[in-house]
Amino acid sequence: EVQLVESGGGLVQAGGSLRLSCAASGLTLDDGYDIGWFLQAPGKEREGVSCMDSEGMRYSADAVKGRFTISSDNAMNTVYLQVNRLKAEDTAVYYCAAVAYCSHDGSQLISNTDSEVTYWGNGTQVVVSS
Repeated sequence: EVQLVESGGGLVQAGGSLRLSCAASGLTLDDGYDIGWFLQAPGKEREGVSCMDSEGMRYSADAVKGRFTISSDNAMNTVYLQVNRLKAEDTAVYYCAAVAYCSHDGSQLISNTDSEVTYWGNGTQVVVSS
């Protein structure tokens, strides 16, 4: 059974940082999975923010470029999302997912549709206080 388990969320002041983790089991990152991070803000649809493909290429949404960084530790079978200079509008549930591919236009991430997601995690809540 494949499981993606997010952790690292919490309450943080605006301008602060968090490192979110996505621990995978039942699949091995070395087998060539593309992993994306998504967020769903209150009252809004879920949208992709960062994605790393199996070759280590990274793509980000414009709204988070320069603030959010995706990385992986394949030995730990874990993908991370470092989120810096947080803003109140970053308040959301953050999800990781194994996706069919990182959808992008150049370096600009295009959010995957649900049909392009193979496995979802359950999410971790981030609340940014202003």
